[in-house]
Amino acid sequence: MLYELIAVVRPGSLQEVRDIARNAGIQVLRSGGVVRGFTNWGTFRLPRPTTKHQARYREGHHFIMRFDASGPVQSAVRRTLGLDPRMVRFSVVKLGDKLEEIKHVDGKVEWNNNRTISETF
Repeated sequence: MLYELIAVVRPGSLQEVRDIARNAGIQVLRSGGVVRGFTNWGTFRLPRPTTKHQARYREGHHFIMRFDASGPVQSAVRRTLGLDPRMVRFSVVKLGDKLEEIKHVDGKVEWNNNRTISETF
């Protein structure tokens, strides 16, 4: 199954972001999965202030990881990220489980700056 991890790490050190992304990727690879790619979106403001691990965040460093893995591997990645105090927020989205659904999905996720209001509704 193809999953997309959208992660927000506390701002500050790029090394922390690399460590978290590397640990998540290694966990997928050691469990027999495949990492399709990482996309670094950088640091920008959160939609609203968020409190996590007794700290308040207004900004976060965003990255995306696309990976193929089984359901238990995805759950293990979620459990590991949930225990990491450097994480502000994360979400794992299932993009598909059949070859016809996921064969055209690449590993890089581009930021869309050209979207208009009429396209969102």
